[in-house]
Formats: sequence, structure tokens, C-alpha cells
Amino acid sequence: MPDSVDGRPRSDTMMSDLIKILLAVLLPPVGVLVEVGLTKHFWINVLLTILGYIPGIVHAVWVIARR
Repeated sequence: MPDSVDGRPRSDTMMSDLIKILLAVLLPPVGVLVEVGLTKHFWINVLLTILGYIPGIVHAVWVIARR
């Protein structure tokens, strides 16, 4: 099992992911923005969040988890 992911210690990576997921639950577009920036996924998430809060959360967590 590697001690680091992307050059960062594993504990820092896990804490970073937890913070991003917390942001994704509270404000889905912000979580996506932190993860991927102003890309198509951010705008898709804004649209999904406007159409329904739960679809926005699901998409945000999916974007964060797949990276």
C-alpha cells in the first residue's frame, strides 16, 4: 500500500477529500468548483442543483469520488 497519493501523505489526501465531500453536501457547486474548477462539470452541477438539490449533491460527490 503506497504511503502517498499524488505526492501528498495519505492522511492529507483523505482529509482533503472529506472536506470536499462536506462542501459538496452543503453547497454542491462549490465542491465541484474546488475539485475541477470552472469546467463543464461545474456548470452541469449548477444546473442540477437549480433543478433539484439532491441531484446536485449526487453529481458533486460523483465528480469528487472519481478523481
